Amino acid sequence: MNLFSRSTSRRAVTNAAPAVPPTRATSGAVAVPDTGLAALTGEWIVDPAHSRIGFSVRHAMVSTVRGAFTEFESRLYFDGRDPRRSRAEVLLSTASVQTGVEQRDDHLMGRDFLDARTYPHIRFASTAVEVAGPDVYRMIGDLTIRDISRPVVLELTYIGYVTDPFGYQRAGFDGTTTINRSEWGLTYNARLAEGGALVSEKVRLQFDIAAIRTVPAA
Repeated sequence: MNLFSRSTSRRAVTNAAPAVPPTRATSGAVAVPDTGLAALTGEWIVDPAHSRIGFSVRHAMVSTVRGAFTEFESRLYFDGRDPRRSRAEVLLSTASVQTGVEQRDDHLMGRDFLDARTYPHIRFASTAVEVAGPDVYRMIGDLTIRDISRPVVLELTYIGYVTDPFGYQRAGFDGTTTINRSEWGLTYNARLAEGGALVSEKVRLQFDIAAIRTVPAA
């Protein structure tokens, strides 16, 4: 169940992702919907051309602003025999946030929000995985923003896997979670004349993942 890895030339990320600690299996069903998943057990990377780590937030109560982090590093281990033993870690570069409006991006990177100079990374590290149903998983982990760590739950859907013409196995996952940004110290806001907030405290995180096994299929 993965998470991510992508980079662009806009702002370089130099810190390599640390090793992912072993993940303790959780209680619950161990059933694997597709017996072929056992063959996918191992280390994976993310195809940067076909993956996206994004977010959306309500603006001025009437519109939605969408953006993404374009630079990140990750490590993933998928256990197809027992998905509960899968694990993942991802580092996002806070200076790589893009919403399509440069002035808004600069504000998000400033002290009012991410404070990219002081806190160059957002980190997610899994602590447990649960099987929620056929092709559906919950990945529990710690999300760290501005040096504040809080638990979150990613709802992940397994899309499928194929072997491409070059012999590489590819797997797809979609994931999402919603957080309250104020719980991570992102408390800046402006009030509207009608009494509402300019920027919603609820932020939806979205993960569109295309993973590639690190070794070509035999």
